[in-house]
Amino acid sequence: MFRYLFSRFECENTPRNFQKEIKIMENHGDHSHLQQRKKRRLVLFPLPLQGHINPMLQLASILYHKAGFSITIIHTNFNSPNSSNYPHFSFRSIPDGLSETEASTADIIAFDMLLNVKCAVPFQDCLAELLGGGGGDDDVACLITDAVWYFTQAVADSLKLPRIVLRTSNVCSFNAFAAIPLLYEKGCLPMQDFQFETPVLEIPPLRYKDIPIIETHDPENLNRFLKDMVKQTKVSSGIIWNSFQELDELAMTNLKQEFPIPNFPIGPFHKYFPASSSSLLAQDQTSISWLHKQPPKSVIYVSFGSITGVNETEFQEIAWGLANSKLPFLWVVRPGLVCGTEWLEPLPKNFLEMLDGRGQIVKWAPQQEVLAHSSVGVFWTHNGWNSTLESICEGVPMICQPCFGDQLVNARYVCDVWRFGLRLEKKVERGEIERAIRRVILEAEGQKMRERIMILKDKMDTCLKTGGSSYQSLESLINYIMSF
Repeated sequence: MFRYLFSRFECENTPRNFQKEIKIMENHGDHSHLQQRKKRRLVLFPLPLQGHINPMLQLASILYHKAGFSITIIHTNFNSPNSSNYPHFSFRSIPDGLSETEASTADIIAFDMLLNVKCAVPFQDCLAELLGGGGGDDDVACLITDAVWYFTQAVADSLKLPRIVLRTSNVCSFNAFAAIPLLYEKGCLPMQDFQFETPVLEIPPLRYKDIPIIETHDPENLNRFLKDMVKQTKVSSGIIWNSFQELDELAMTNLKQEFPIPNFPIGPFHKYFPASSSSLLAQDQTSISWLHKQPPKSVIYVSFGSITGVNETEFQEIAWGLANSKLPFLWVVRPGLVCGTEWLEPLPKNFLEMLDGRGQIVKWAPQQEVLAHSSVGVFWTHNGWNSTLESICEGVPMICQPCFGDQLVNARYVCDVWRFGLRLEKKVERGEIERAIRRVILEAEGQKMRERIMILKDKMDTCLKTGGSSYQSLESLINYIMSF
């Protein structure tokens, strides 16, 4: 099955994204109120992984452009954002103390726990300096950190600063993560093979195989990590969600029973700005010109995100499944996607020549633009939340190949609750791949998926407009921050 890994990505090639000023919304208050907000500073602290950096910087831009707050970003040296793309923000770098080995580990839980230890003192020193006047004349209203930075609650408490948590995934997956320690206490975990298809009564509609377990060298680490994250989120001043009420309504109702703190579903973040991105990898724009030449709703877009990997056999099965479908495809093959290779070496001999232009392979694509393109008919995805949400926003059905963590939960909801996706349940095999593609692109089943996802897309469009759920939630968030 798919594996996951993550490595040090350089940010020098990050596309220019928010450099063009976006007019502040007039209906957020009169000029005097905006001036007041400009005197309030927010300090944001993203986790240094692609799927976490993107939404945090998007949130920063929303709060800057839509509300007029001043923004300071504290970030680690590892995977540091390119500050030149955000001239309206202040940036403060802190040492993370990671060795080359620690920075390239595949054990993401051990990595997150290590960061929480190594960054504690440098972060506290940096934040204390900002509060002491080192950040300019603006008054710091609050701290906004990724939920994974659980150590920051103690720092915020010691400095008497409110801390709001950003959860970069959705409410459904957070509820699942929060339930894992309870399932361990009940003896339901670690799971046995016979449990895989059994429903999890505590977190419907999940089955045990959907529980977002993340492999780590010490299984007890996951339990400790989740307990710390949940505990420190529960005592925070509130949670911001990159989701919208209509998508997560039932899960939000369940969440509020366990987390009776203010919740602000203000997403989708990326829809506040046109084609915004804070990608750590250079985007290949030739994919867009290639899409222009393809028929409507015909293209299979394939991307497994920034940290998922495959073995050589899986890679070749994917290649043959795409080729045998006889349909055009755009395939993102990130360098290092196949362990031990540079890029396309594992492709079958003469594979590209055989396609005769029907396939396009790139190292990284401008995903939001790709999904919005009229020629794209299906997104074969790992179901990271950013990718899943972007697909929903553009009305593109999905073929789901989750790997770990919240991807498993997202895939279950896409396929069985929202019902606009197919999950590849078995091993990666060319015949199953071909059948799944044809079902979604060519058959009536896929058309019904497209109709269902378009209904949700319309709800998303409405939620961002004046009076919509995310619009109102953002208003509430701004007023809440101003009350500190």
